[in-house]
Amino acid sequence: MTVDLYEWSHAPLVSVLIPAFNHEGFVQRCLDSVLEDPYPAKEIVIIDDGSTDHTAERIAHWVAAHGSEIPVEFVRRENRGIAATLNELAARSHGEYLRIGASDDYLLPGGLEAQVRYLMSHRNKGAVIGDSIVIDGEGNRLHDSGMIDLHGADKRLYDSSDGIRRAVIGHWAIGGPVTLLRKSVLETVARWTEGLRIDDWDMFLRLAARDAIGFIDVTVCAYRLHGANFSKTRHTATRIVNLVESREVAMSRLCLFDEPYRTLLRAQAQYIGAKIAFLQKRHSRVALHLATYVSLIALSRLRLRRTAHSHAEGV
Repeated sequence: MTVDLYEWSHAPLVSVLIPAFNHEGFVQRCLDSVLEDPYPAKEIVIIDDGSTDHTAERIAHWVAAHGSEIPVEFVRRENRGIAATLNELAARSHGEYLRIGASDDYLLPGGLEAQVRYLMSHRNKGAVIGDSIVIDGEGNRLHDSGMIDLHGADKRLYDSSDGIRRAVIGHWAIGGPVTLLRKSVLETVARWTEGLRIDDWDMFLRLAARDAIGFIDVTVCAYRLHGANFSKTRHTATRIVNLVESREVAMSRLCLFDEPYRTLLRAQAQYIGAKIAFLQKRHSRVALHLATYVSLIALSRLRLRRTAHSHAEGV
C-alpha cells in the first residue's frame, strides 16, 4: 500500500475497545496512549465492568479532560465478565476495525496504522496480530518481545497460514492487546463466548479455522505484568481451572478443522490433560496423556506430509 493514510480525507475508523476492571493505577496511561497514537480516525469505547476501586472515577475524569479531542463512549455498570464486556463494546462501536485494548496495558505509536495497512491490503484476513513489549507495574521494560521472551514462540511460524494455524493450536503466544479485527468478521465467526475465562484462545481458534489471521512483526502495545495478572497464573487451583476450560475449548472446536489440524488440536488437548494431571499429582495420568500426545503429533505430521504430497501431485 503506497497511499499515506494522512493524505486521505477519510481514513477508516478504528474503534479501540477497552474493558476496564480494577485498574485505577493504569487506566489513564492506557487512555493517553490512544490519544497519543497518530492514527487520524479513531474512537474509544470503554466499559467499567463493575470495578470496586477508583477505576471508573479515573476514566470519568479523563473523559472530562479529553473528550473534546477524541470521540469517547464510556459506560459504567455491574460486573458481567470479560467476554460479555467485549461483546457489548463491539456492539457499541462504530468503526470498520476494532482494536482490542486492555485497561492495564497501553498502545504504542504507529501500531494502529501498521495493522490497518495490513488488513486493507489483505482482504481475505479478518484479524491481524502484532507483538508487544513487556513491562512491570511501574512501567519498566522487562522484555522486548512478549511472543519470544514471555511465551517462547517461534515467530517464523507466523510467516504462513499453515504456521499460524499450528501456532494458535499448539503454542498460544498472544499476550496483551495486540489484535486488530475487521468488525465484519464477528458476523462470520460469532462473538466472544460468554462465561469462558479462555475467551481469547477460543476466538482465535475459530479465526484460525477460517484462515482469517495475519501477522506483522511490529510491537503494537506494551503488555503489563503486575500483581493481579501475574499471581493468577501461578496459583495452582486457578491454573487447573483454566487448563480444564482450555481442554474443553479444544475439544469443542475440533469440528471446525480439517486434517491434519484436527489431529493436532486433539494432541493439544492431551498435552493440556498432562498439565492438569501433573498439577493434581496424578503421575500415571501424566504419562498416559503424554504418550497419547506424542502419538497424535506423529499422526498429524504424517497427515500433513500426505496432504502436501497430494497437493504437489495436483490431487
